[in-house]
Amino acid sequence: MDILSQEEIRDAFVNCSRSEAAELPMPPGLHEVDWSRREYLGWRDPRTAQRGFIVIPTENGPVGIVLRASDASMRSNAPSMCGWCQDVQLTHDVYLYVAKRAGQAGRNGDTVGTMLCGGFECCENVRRPPSPSIVGFDAEAVVADRIAGLAERARRFAATVVGARI
Repeated sequence: MDILSQEEIRDAFVNCSRSEAAELPMPPGLHEVDWSRREYLGWRDPRTAQRGFIVIPTENGPVGIVLRASDASMRSNAPSMCGWCQDVQLTHDVYLYVAKRAGQAGRNGDTVGTMLCGGFECCENVRRPPSPSIVGFDAEAVVADRIAGLAERARRFAATVVGARI
């Protein structure tokens, strides 16, 4: 993922107004982000626990999306898997995150949802060494496939929110 400034992050948001984007809290530690190890940037709103934000790189530039998390994580109810990193050894909670669609569809109340790691840990999860059950396989190739899969699933979600092929 390319390095993004605060202004570029705010300009990327597609499912909120410009004034709302101008008021969004920036991710904590933005100046310390290792952009080379990110398929997307995600963070929670410190003021509103259910609100989250993601910025996904696409061919047409970054796409920022405001999300709302369900009131309870899936871990408290039943085992669940993040739809993006698809980590089966997950130690974090998974939430249903819902996003208003961009444009008129969002103004009409249309939303899309996805199951995601509660704290947006996907980029770290896909880089963990594979479990010992992968013995005999190329561990680096497994990690590379996980990274590529995460990036593709994030881009598809962005395309769904935007309502276009990006």
